[in-house]
Amino acid sequence: MVHETRSRTLAASQEEGKAAPKKQKTESKEQEGGQQAPSKNKKTADNEEHDGEQEPSKNKKLKAEESDLNGKATAVKEFSEFCKAIREHLTIEDMRKILQANEQDASGSEDAVVPRCEDVMFYGPLDKCPVCGGQLECKGLKYKCTGTHSEWACCSFSTNNPSRRGGPIKVPDDVKNDFVRKWLKQQEGNKYPKRNLDDEGIFSGMMIALSGRMSRSHGYFKEQIMKHGGKVNNSVIGVTCVVASPAERHQGGSGGFAEALERGTPVVSENWIIDSVQKKEKQPLAAYDIASDVVPEGRGLPLGNLDPTEEAIETLAAELKLAGKRAVHKDSKLEKDGGHIYEKDGIIYNCAFSVCDLGGDINQLCIMQLIMVPENHLHLYYKKGPIGHDQMAEERVEDFGSRFNDAIKEFVRLFEEVTGNEFEPWEREKKFKKKCMKMYPLDMDDGVDVRHGGVALRQLGAAAAHCKLDPSVTFIMKQLCSQEIYRVHQLFHLAGEETLLEWKQDVESAPESGPAADAFWMEISNKWFTLFPTTRPYTMKGYEQIADNVASGLETVRDINVASRLIGDVFGSTLDDPLSQCYKKLGCSINRVVEDSEDYKMILKYLEKTYEPVKVGDVVYSATVERIYAVESSALPSYDEIKKLPNKVLLWCGTRSSNLLRHLRDGFVPAVCHIPVPGYMFGKAIVCSDAAAEAARYGFTAVDRPEGYLVLAVASLGKEIQEITGTPGSEDVKRMEEKKMGVKGVGRKTTDPSEHFTWRDGVTVPCGKLVPSTNKDGPLEYNEYAVYDPKQVSIAFLVGVKYEEQNMEVVPDE
Repeated sequence: MVHETRSRTLAASQEEGKAAPKKQKTESKEQEGGQQAPSKNKKTADNEEHDGEQEPSKNKKLKAEESDLNGKATAVKEFSEFCKAIREHLTIEDMRKILQANEQDASGSEDAVVPRCEDVMFYGPLDKCPVCGGQLECKGLKYKCTGTHSEWACCSFSTNNPSRRGGPIKVPDDVKNDFVRKWLKQQEGNKYPKRNLDDEGIFSGMMIALSGRMSRSHGYFKEQIMKHGGKVNNSVIGVTCVVASPAERHQGGSGGFAEALERGTPVVSENWIIDSVQKKEKQPLAAYDIASDVVPEGRGLPLGNLDPTEEAIETLAAELKLAGKRAVHKDSKLEKDGGHIYEKDGIIYNCAFSVCDLGGDINQLCIMQLIMVPENHLHLYYKKGPIGHDQMAEERVEDFGSRFNDAIKEFVRLFEEVTGNEFEPWEREKKFKKKCMKMYPLDMDDGVDVRHGGVALRQLGAAAAHCKLDPSVTFIMKQLCSQEIYRVHQLFHLAGEETLLEWKQDVESAPESGPAADAFWMEISNKWFTLFPTTRPYTMKGYEQIADNVASGLETVRDINVASRLIGDVFGSTLDDPLSQCYKKLGCSINRVVEDSEDYKMILKYLEKTYEPVKVGDVVYSATVERIYAVESSALPSYDEIKKLPNKVLLWCGTRSSNLLRHLRDGFVPAVCHIPVPGYMFGKAIVCSDAAAEAARYGFTAVDRPEGYLVLAVASLGKEIQEITGTPGSEDVKRMEEKKMGVKGVGRKTTDPSEHFTWRDGVTVPCGKLVPSTNKDGPLEYNEYAVYDPKQVSIAFLVGVKYEEQNMEVVPDE
């Protein structure tokens, strides 16, 4: 039998009985003699007897650990040698036969078959996936399943330690190879070595530089890089990438940051290190890039892979230009030639498709149109590629001239190719069966053209210069019309609310943990982001994720659709003063509150008393008041109407800047549904708080856009007010919705009642220092108030705040 530490590859071509290495001989002699080295310390007889019992076990433990480390290193070296040898002695066809004989996947190109065969022969045949029964394959630092979970999702199972079959490798008789037969003979009776992918190092072979101030110390990130196989360089020259805080870009960047831009070296956020370590896999640099759009030539990054926390950093590389069933796609360039969508026998030849599969790293959109131009020339426009990354898309315009039937046949063929379904049953009856890895058609009748939504900064600057509004009002209108707050949202399917309600019920019976739970949430996420395309899909888990991402996202996009149309109508015209026209369309009055007024002082006091710093990651943000506006909206009940109602309270309402135009024009809209988590636990209600700290969480935008708005509204809680200390059940919520009663959810912190005061017309201002309440175990951190009738809430003030970092560490370039 061959010794376990001996090279299994070389053993097949060497004679048996070759002398063992010196170290091995020495170890053998020690084992034969069974003698221990005499102790240098004098001890009592009892101690010596005790040591006699303990020393052998200690030495055995140390030798076992040393043997384990040596074994790991030897196995890695042996595998490398084996891979070289097997590529010399086996053909690709031989490898396919060996894989088939061992019930492994033998399909694919040479690049797929060779590493698959090497892994199976050296480490043993892989068992099937425990979740779906599919085939496992080594990809990066994990073994991942290549099977499918359902029509909506590839299997998401992955592991570092896959189960393998015992017994020798099966080699077909027609694979005649002396090397393989000799190697197999040497393996008789031996166990397969274990492959430890963690030992290979996440950042192995990478030289990384750290630049400027960061949310944690340079020492922390340096330790993480070196611990996982990478090296840290004090200079930008020759490094793989530069890691910096996203705030560096907004604040001008350090010397290292600027030098990296000049050299074209990738600059990524700190989260690249954090996520790579957490996921035990090196993440793509492009997904965390924070500087490419600063460089004039811009690299056009794939936004589908961007780090979700850097929403404010990236710039959209492309627009998704869907504007309805009969609109010609702008990228075809045929709209300028008088082109229109071709129709025949009641069929409109215009389709859009999407597919999102997070397990397969797929997030694509496809557009197909038959476009007729003057003189009866029919064109086929086809575009397919990653969402938000035009440069990677396959795109063509094909002129079929008068060959109408050929054009239709090609259109139908492409539909079946991308969806796996026939075209006419979908177009005429909306009959469609989703197939795995195939695209799903979007209902173009429900489509909207959002694109960037806002207006570019240069265009806004020109509009502001000619605006006839008061300068303070021009300032807020410029902010609300800015492209910056609308640039990442697109919506092509408005059935989201129905789907959300279905999933809310499915979650109640979902597996709590394990591979089955992972597969469930992967399928849920894939389906949502296929029906509801976005540039940055993610895997959702639990009610909190559904509330924070799906429900909140659905409401945000709903509001952005309204704002985008409003802005597009105004800035798309030839008006000399589009900001004034946009302000007029809002149907409200916005006036600056002067700083020495009683209202300004009252609001400032209310904010200071009830605010606590917002924490984002490891960074804490304070808020300072920049300006305050008084608001009167025609869409909301007037103050004269509100003041006649009972139990009036001045409360904080959190909203993103991207939702604000919608609120000003149409008023507050109740939450989309009931979800048993804070923010949605009251069902279809308008929710406010007596703590500015709660509203500030929603008002915070991003590190490079520190300005936001908090809303102060007067809400009437009605004659009947119910206090709740826990999470209400579905039946309780239905009852509250039907009765339209006022509800107060008691938080773990409350405002000091002794400091409350009355403002005017009997409106209570619950302004007081935040103190612990008696509801220590409640689900809410701060008090929340639910109102079910929009006619009982009216916006009174917009409070413009600026978020400022409190604990960022300033570190000079090393």
